[in-house]
Parts: sequence; structure tokens; C-alpha cells
Amino acid sequence: MKEFKGKVAVVTGAASGIGLALTEKCIAEGMHVVMADIEQAALEAAAEKLRSGGSNSILAVKTDVSVASEIEKLKDQTIQEFGAVHLLFNNAGVGGGGNTWMSTKKDWDWVLGVNLWSVIYGLQTFVPQMISQDTECHVVNTASVAGLLGGTTNGCYSVSKHGVVALTESFYADLQTEGAKVGTSVLCPGFVNTRIFESGRNRPADLTDDIAPPAMTPEQEARVEMFKKILEQGMQPAEIADIVFEAIRNDQLYILSHEAFGPMIEARARNITTGNNPTEVNLFAE
Repeated sequence: MKEFKGKVAVVTGAASGIGLALTEKCIAEGMHVVMADIEQAALEAAAEKLRSGGSNSILAVKTDVSVASEIEKLKDQTIQEFGAVHLLFNNAGVGGGGNTWMSTKKDWDWVLGVNLWSVIYGLQTFVPQMISQDTECHVVNTASVAGLLGGTTNGCYSVSKHGVVALTESFYADLQTEGAKVGTSVLCPGFVNTRIFESGRNRPADLTDDIAPPAMTPEQEARVEMFKKILEQGMQPAEIADIVFEAIRNDQLYILSHEAFGPMIEARARNITTGNNPTEVNLFAE
């Protein structure tokens, strides 16, 4: 997909971070945009600000992406408003969970629901529509560099992002087999200046544990603070959006934003093929 003007994009997690930057990039490319987010006030504020800048072809739809029926509603409203969808960003995501065996079922349900099941629902719901249009379309699924590395983040997040990578690889193969006019990419960004550490603000009450999580050790607290500071100094979401659109134009499956992670990804692949146990990966090394 190389031409975007006048086409229709759907962006989940569109009210902030990478999702908002992708929305702004779509508008700059002359697209109509459907913004989806669970945080209604932030969604409406973002949409209104973009409309006030002269971009009126924006539809804001409050959506809990972890619920299949809400993704179906999102698709229906998109088609009703614009008649088609050409570019889908399954971008919504949260950070959460902790120690692998101490994360609760609610931790797993929340993180997998938003980070992985939402992508599955997005493909099931939007791809048949895209194929039926018989025009060039593209789907971008947001994972993380954590989806290409092993043991670098908590289990819930890591599993969800590895799942998105594997899902997109399978989706790519299926599209090739079917000869569909739909392309796909998996976005695996490194450190980006977003609010992912504040994901809990949107955690549903029914997926919140009644008991407080165990207190972190001083070492864990120090690691979290370091990670927050690195994110604050990370790549700006607008830079990610530019990288993504270049990759779409090049029909590129894997989208990475930080070259520094290349050797870590290669080391993991070597460990797998040689049967070596991994050594600790230091994400904070220069």
C-alpha cells in the first residue's frame, strides 16, 4: 500500500502515545481516521483538538478492545461513516503483571485481553471487510521489541507481545496463500516516550485484584525508576509513526525502531539454534 490520500484508517489506542501519533500521521497523509480508545475523555479531547486544526474527517469511538463485540461495533460504525477501511492499526496496549508465578489470573486476563486478544479480534473482524473491498489495504499490529527477546520484561507483557509477533507472522503467511490485496506489518518498538507505566488508569474494576500486590524490593524499585527515566528520554511517538508509514510503503513485515536491539535479537536466535541457555539481557546498557 503506497497511496493513502482519501483512504480510511482505524487506530486503536488512539488517544495517546503511539496511537495518537499514528492518527496525526494518517491525517497528514490525507486520510479519514477512526480513533478508538477506552479512555473516553482523552479520546474526545484528542479528536476535538485534531478537528480544530482543520481535520474534520475524524470519528471517535469509545472502545474496549478486549471485547469482541466492541471491535465489531467499531467496524460497523467505520463502514457506516466511511464505507470502507484500508489501514488498520491494532495498536492498543497496556503494561502490567510482574513475577511470572505471582501474577494473578486477573493480571493475565487484563494484559492478554488488551495486548493479544484485541489483535485477534481486530483481524477476525476487519480483514474479511478489507478482502471484500478488493483494494490495497494494510494491517499493522503493535508488539514490542520484548516480543523478539526473551526474559527481558514481566511474563504477562512478554507473552502477549511474543504472541502478537507470532500471530502477525501467521497472518502474513495466510495472506500470501490467499493472494489477498492486504499487507501486514508487526511493529516492535524499543524505548518510546509514552504513558505505558500509567496503564493501570484504564484497568477495569472486574480485572483488578482485591489484595495489594507484594511490596517491591529496593532493587526492583530502582529498576522501575530507571525504566521510567529511560522511557521519558525515549524516541518520540511521531518518529515511530514516520518509521511505520515508510515500512507500509515498502510492504515490510518487521518494523523495528532501535538498531541497538539488533545484537540482542541475534544473540537470542543463536542461543535457540545452539541450545545455549541465555545470559541476562541488560536493556539499559549503552
